Amino acid sequence: MTPRHTRMALAATVLAGGALCVGLVVNAFNSNLVFFLSPSDVLADQAPDDRPFRLGGLVQAGSVQRQPDGVTVRFVVTDNVNHMPVEYRGVLPDLFKEGKGVVAQGRLAHDGVFRAQEVLAKHDENYMPPEAADALARAQQQKLRAQALATESLPASR
Repeated sequence: MTPRHTRMALAATVLAGGALCVGLVVNAFNSNLVFFLSPSDVLADQAPDDRPFRLGGLVQAGSVQRQPDGVTVRFVVTDNVNHMPVEYRGVLPDLFKEGKGVVAQGRLAHDGVFRAQEVLAKHDENYMPPEAADALARAQQQKLRAQALATESLPASR
């Protein structure tokens, strides 16, 4: 083998190894990626079917129902526009309360109920996860736009 062929083989091996490393890093990143969605996003069919995601918003007042088994809790997460029922089996965080911010990680079941494997609650009076705050703001803007469009389309009364 000539020195030229040796250098070309070495360069090809280095490039193949680099491509393999980049592929492994991208695959690891992609498998650990968890999307954050609001109830409005989920109802707009933006939720992934094949992987867990995070659902965030506020726990709707009056929606928390503890089941007789003592472990299962059902509640509703809202972004003040749309609502999503959630079911969780386990111990809820101490700071979990109605009307407060929450982020639940899990999957959307075929019956339309979000089955949470983990529930996170806000940790002080002024904190809300940035994703949840953004989702609530987006939902509120959509609600205001819809109201403005509805108002514009009404005929003027005389």
